[in-house]
Amino acid sequence: MRADFPVVLDACVLAEAAVSDLFLRLSEAPRLLLPRWSEAIWEETRRTWVEKFKWDESLAESRIQAATGFFPEAMIEGFEHIIPKCENHPKDRHVLAAAIHSRTETIVTFNVKDFKPEALAPWGMTASHPADYLKVLFDHDQAAVTNALHSMASKAQRTVPEILGRLAWYVKPFSEYVSAEYASDLPDISPQAWKR
Repeated sequence: MRADFPVVLDACVLAEAAVSDLFLRLSEAPRLLLPRWSEAIWEETRRTWVEKFKWDESLAESRIQAATGFFPEAMIEGFEHIIPKCENHPKDRHVLAAAIHSRTETIVTFNVKDFKPEALAPWGMTASHPADYLKVLFDHDQAAVTNALHSMASKAQRTVPEILGRLAWYVKPFSEYVSAEYASDLPDISPQAWKR
């Protein structure tokens, strides 16, 4: 079921490979969401990959080019004048400003605490943890989310329960929710076990 819910994906979501992979797969036709981001969000993502995860610069750049090239309509520009009006955490004001400028009511972020309701309410915005938002999408269209999980599993040469186990590192409530729906066990997969 096509939905096209527009959401701003924060850098912390884009930087986590499995979680961003699932969100981007759910953004492909027939899509459940319409991703939004900015150059500033991608620059923060690139810094995380290169400085924290020690990725090669060329790998980070190729990932960014692939995503922005596939979703050219996702880029938000011209929002900088709104940043001084935002009252959420200073380091994430550019994210809220981009959401306001693009009229995107939902920000998906692991850093929900940096987007306090009192800072979002005047703009009619909400911040959602990725696990919570993925559960909403699953309830909206189980088949589409399940197909995306199968696609991820096929590419990684893993089972769907293993993919859910990998996703559980960051979105465990979602993984548990899907596993319970299909009456399957959620494997406890460590980073070492995932690398095999």
